[in-house]
Amino acid sequence: MKQQLTQQPPRIGSEHMHTALAHLRLTWLLDHFPPLLIWTLYVFVNSFVTIGLLALLAVVSETSFVFPSLGPTAYLFFFQPLGESSTPRNAILGHAIGLVCGYGAFWAAGLPHGAPNFHNGVYWPRILSAGLSLAFTGAFMVLLRVNHPPAGATTLIVALGILSMPYHLLVIEIAVVLLTLQAFGINRLAGLSYPVWQKQPAEGLP
Repeated sequence: MKQQLTQQPPRIGSEHMHTALAHLRLTWLLDHFPPLLIWTLYVFVNSFVTIGLLALLAVVSETSFVFPSLGPTAYLFFFQPLGESSTPRNAILGHAIGLVCGYGAFWAAGLPHGAPNFHNGVYWPRILSAGLSLAFTGAFMVLLRVNHPPAGATTLIVALGILSMPYHLLVIEIAVVLLTLQAFGINRLAGLSYPVWQKQPAEGLP
């Protein structure tokens, strides 16, 4: 009885790796190292460089140019650079939606500015702020077709009062733009067709 061979689906990102290596004339690396290891190093090095530069800028300027939700955004930029969630449009607008909804929920719940105190537990205004911020962020991202999951973390950062001053919101959005510019430059240098703003819709799709 013949055994049927099941073909394993390609790992996400592997097709981008082959394009990048061909562009950089480094395809010989595939003769010595597994593709997964090479793609892992691509994500590792670029994540370190981009976030490291923003962290350095944060230290020099003494502003919040580094915050938790930048991490998953950087990961998307280099793990799945041609994915819909990784486009500059979705990253920049997604975080902007999160900031606006987070601040609106923070204001509606009547929370005070300043460093949040979680030692006394989570009380009802903070629960309301967190719930409203994520609900409105998700709703607006669906309505506007802006798919960027890390924005859900950004809106909670603001809604919980971790970074809630209007000045902080501006700095956060500038940091997202700077990270996006770095991702654009790195992915383009690697030979990937990373979009300037958004992916072109496939023919026949609305």
